Amino acid sequence: MKENIYILAIESSCDETAASVVMDGRTVLSNVISSQIALHTLYGGVVPEIASRKHIEKINQVIETALHEAGKTLDDMDAIAVTYGPGLVGALLVGVAEAKAIAYAAQKPLIGVHHIEGHIAANFIENKDLEPPFICLVVSGGHTHLVVVKEYGEFEILGRTRDDAAGEAFDKVARAIGLGYPGGPKIDKVARQGDPNAIAFPKARVEGAPYDFSFSGLKSAVLNYLNRAKMMGETVKEADLAASFQKAVVDVLVEHAVLAAKELGFDKLAIAGGVASNSCLRASMEAVCRKEGIRFYHPSPILCTDNAAMIGSAAYYEYKKGVRHGWDLNAVPNLKLGER
Repeated sequence: MKENIYILAIESSCDETAASVVMDGRTVLSNVISSQIALHTLYGGVVPEIASRKHIEKINQVIETALHEAGKTLDDMDAIAVTYGPGLVGALLVGVAEAKAIAYAAQKPLIGVHHIEGHIAANFIENKDLEPPFICLVVSGGHTHLVVVKEYGEFEILGRTRDDAAGEAFDKVARAIGLGYPGGPKIDKVARQGDPNAIAFPKARVEGAPYDFSFSGLKSAVLNYLNRAKMMGETVKEADLAASFQKAVVDVLVEHAVLAAKELGFDKLAIAGGVASNSCLRASMEAVCRKEGIRFYHPSPILCTDNAAMIGSAAYYEYKKGVRHGWDLNAVPNLKLGER
């Protein structure tokens, strides 16, 4: 294998159109993200058809900018990588079609990447010493997974949510409080002014599955609290409610992840996904890991949200293993972690 491997990566699974040039899986030469948050805020959430149209409008420009910022051309690339699932099918199709066209025209290998595998790989970019095996907690709008990263691209799922993902719960509670979209960052901000012990919300445990999660009951408890206050004519302290809800989510995430690390004998624990940028989760996880003698890893907030650098990192390790995809690569909106 040549000395340096350059990969052009494309990510379009939801509402960010992103492209990146990554060298050797850990060095990011460019990471360009065109966000649609302002547009979808008008509707209180992501509108799939609008997201797909915006991807079509932005994708060529984003890729050209990524190559320019990296000081590279398509000829310099060793492979073209793209997220092919899970995600919104229309949004995924834009990225997959673009990647296939570029790979075909430039005669480069094509590598399809699992979106969650990308989130996990984001930890490799800034943590040069991190190598498998380790435990990773993946928390995002659509996913809450606790996994063993056995090797690059090889995973064992220990636990997952039985209902709402953590990020989904954040969005729904934020909407109920009146904070709007996106819920996670807005609750995180408001919660800093509140008392996390003001309201005792439930922390669900799944009998017989200590590493699984459930957040629908917590969401319902928040809605019931709001309805009861409204019926009684009581004023709800928004910051206290946000802080108490956030604590209930974070406590469960931290407890499950650290329990898994201790019971299975791992001394390395990482977090990934959009919710991994939550300041309370990061601080709580760091404090508990320090107490338990576990090394804690996390990406910078910009690498927690959807981006193409993480896809380029994951693709590098797939490339090294000889993984290549054909022109029949298609979007798989419900792709499971570990599936090919």
